[in-house]
Amino acid sequence: MDLKQLHRERRGRFMGSLLPYVGYIIQSGVAMVFLFVLIAFSAWYTSLLGNPPAGIPIRWIMLALLLPAAVHSSFRTYLQSPDTIFLLPQGHRMREYFLPVWVSGILWKVLRLAFILITLWPLYIRTEGVPKQLLATALLLLGVKLLSSYSFWREQAMISGAASKAFTLLRWAAGGLIIAAWLWQPAGRGLIFIALLTAAYIAALSVPGRHAVPWEKLIATEKNQGARALMILGWFVDVPGREQRVYSRRLLSGWGGSIPWRRETAYRYLLTKSFARGDVFGIVLRMGLLSLLLNWWNRSSLIGSAIYLFFLFVIGIQLSALRKLHSESFWLTVYPLPEGTRGRNTVQFIFYILLLGALLMWLPFLAAAGERPLPVAGTLIAGLVMAYLFKSFLSRKAARFEDEDV
Repeated sequence: MDLKQLHRERRGRFMGSLLPYVGYIIQSGVAMVFLFVLIAFSAWYTSLLGNPPAGIPIRWIMLALLLPAAVHSSFRTYLQSPDTIFLLPQGHRMREYFLPVWVSGILWKVLRLAFILITLWPLYIRTEGVPKQLLATALLLLGVKLLSSYSFWREQAMISGAASKAFTLLRWAAGGLIIAAWLWQPAGRGLIFIALLTAAYIAALSVPGRHAVPWEKLIATEKNQGARALMILGWFVDVPGREQRVYSRRLLSGWGGSIPWRRETAYRYLLTKSFARGDVFGIVLRMGLLSLLLNWWNRSSLIGSAIYLFFLFVIGIQLSALRKLHSESFWLTVYPLPEGTRGRNTVQFIFYILLLGALLMWLPFLAAAGERPLPVAGTLIAGLVMAYLFKSFLSRKAARFEDEDV
């Protein structure tokens, strides 16, 4: 069996399954939105480079943006459940299958990391008193990326789930310390610390017991990544066969408990629980926190208002995926809901979340309310109007398709 050819075929089939939807994504206007955002960001960034504010925490900005790009790792193995039977005899040869997986998983992330570094570098050299060399910084970040990818692969194979989670936290801590040591310390002293930390970290990775091939974990991870790709496509077009990843979030276990248990609100209860334990909540939370940070930084200019509206728009797009969250659920046919309640409950839920997000993300502008009260109030009003426009759009779409695929 040619394992490298098997990987190429599976990757080709998956990519081929996505190609029919590319036209719908382009027709949805996302290309124009992306171009508009790129032009607006370029204009803002050029203005920032021309007149950088005094005391800008450039080292912290570099750390905050480079750390996720350098440490985050993932791989598409395209493994399937039958592989635990049909590929199990090839376990001693699976390195042939995983080598292109590892290479392709690193290549695209290295390009993303290089793009972020090159984008940040002009601001860094203009605001940092004694900047490091670009080539040396790029090589260091490449080393962090390779180390993180190696660590992630070994974490996947660890027998103990607790050890795997602990080493995930350790990977982020080690990556953060390496980048911080390079940014804050002189080059010589920083490299000595980085070398010692890397050696200790690699030695620690060899301690936990590991599976030769963690079949079940790799298959589960592949299902989650495939479902995430289909979920993104679901923002633009109906995609069949999507699976939702479920997270155990105990702090949110009580959310939705006050909803009356009636047929009219049954779907709202289900949607609330699904949102609290699904991918969309994590995405919305991260975007909201990033928006709060950027809004606080630009609270005294119209750029902050534009950032606020942009993030609110993107969060609305993310929440729109909830319309098809249970579109293929068998139990909704067993437990028939009153006509139209799925659509109404979904639209109301998205509207309430958007209203809450519009209010919370607007709070940083209150610090500038004394200097510019009208722009601050106008920003909030624009956010509320955008939430209402999303509600109107989703309501019309729900009415058009009635209750089939809301």
